[in-house]
Amino acid sequence: MPMMMFDPGEPCETASPWKLKPWNTVFKDKEHGWSPLLWIAYLGFFFVDPVLSHASLRIWLLDLAGAVTFIFLYFGLFFLVTPNAVLHIGGMVLLGVLFMPINGGASTFFIYAAAMLPFCVNTKKAAVIGLFAFGVIGAVESRMLHIGWWPIFYSGLFPIIIGGGNTFFAERNRMNRRLRKANEEIEHLAKVAERERIARDLHDVLGHTLSVITLKSELAGKLIDRDPERAGKEIREVEEISRQALSEVRDAIRGYRAKGLVAEIALAKSTLETAGLMVQCDAASSLQLPAMQESVLSLAVREGVTNVVRHSRASKCRLHLEQQNGSCRLEIQDDGLGSSNGEGNGLRGMRERVEMLGGKFERRSSSGTTLTITLPLKTPVAKPEGVS
Repeated sequence: MPMMMFDPGEPCETASPWKLKPWNTVFKDKEHGWSPLLWIAYLGFFFVDPVLSHASLRIWLLDLAGAVTFIFLYFGLFFLVTPNAVLHIGGMVLLGVLFMPINGGASTFFIYAAAMLPFCVNTKKAAVIGLFAFGVIGAVESRMLHIGWWPIFYSGLFPIIIGGGNTFFAERNRMNRRLRKANEEIEHLAKVAERERIARDLHDVLGHTLSVITLKSELAGKLIDRDPERAGKEIREVEEISRQALSEVRDAIRGYRAKGLVAEIALAKSTLETAGLMVQCDAASSLQLPAMQESVLSLAVREGVTNVVRHSRASKCRLHLEQQNGSCRLEIQDDGLGSSNGEGNGLRGMRERVEMLGGKFERRSSSGTTLTITLPLKTPVAKPEGVS
């Protein structure tokens, strides 16, 4: 008999033990498909003995009752939502023990039980112990009944051979199931990380842009009577910034960053000056940064400057960017009120990005606020976002 492939899968603990699966889904299962109907054909060997021995009607009726019982045990493993595999397999062995005295073909039940056992236990050790027990039971009973060596082979040794081969396939199936679970978990974590990235990026993009729009709108409102031409210029810039914001939101969702650090620092300087701050910018324009580090520093400049404009009430702001000892150091310092409050979403997202690249993030709030970010210039193996 060829090795029967069977895998009951993982039962649902909350389901009723006697609840049936929809019949049209059983044979679509990717683990076994239509194979249950194929393997049941081997039950025909159980009727070879009564045919050749011209068994009496009583024996035939007993054999038919045994076959029907086996069919319920067999298909129950496939059709029940949470089958008790030990009960079903044990029932098959019991059928073999009960019918061996009247039908030598009862060894078929031992073979079925041995073929399915490796897929119904959780470890290879349990499968080996179970197969050895089945073999001993079949061999001992055949020997006690004095029915020859071939029945001993079919009831004792052959089930061990079949079950031993299926143990390999059962281990492979369990490994594949664990791999599928791991892939599903990785996919879930990737989706969570991507949602977090989009949330952080949208916070940085919209927070900064809306702050600039608010500043320019307020300035235009103040200038509309005194200097209409300047007010019109500010309104046109508001329109341009709004269009740019739409493009940046799309880029954030796609994960792209095209403007670069130099352009971001120039925009930050303009924003601070529009807000009425004195700006000191010491940024080395010749820095060559890896794309990931440049993106993180660009977002840090944007978030840091937005916080200065929104919350600091500062009159001066200093931006300092330099390369030293194989790393890049960014410092944003203002002379505002400072704050001892915890980190908001923007600062938390900034810290996560920096630490993901193996960098350091420091925030000091004495005599204003100072943000210091240090990133290694060599790109490390980044930890996935959302994974600690």
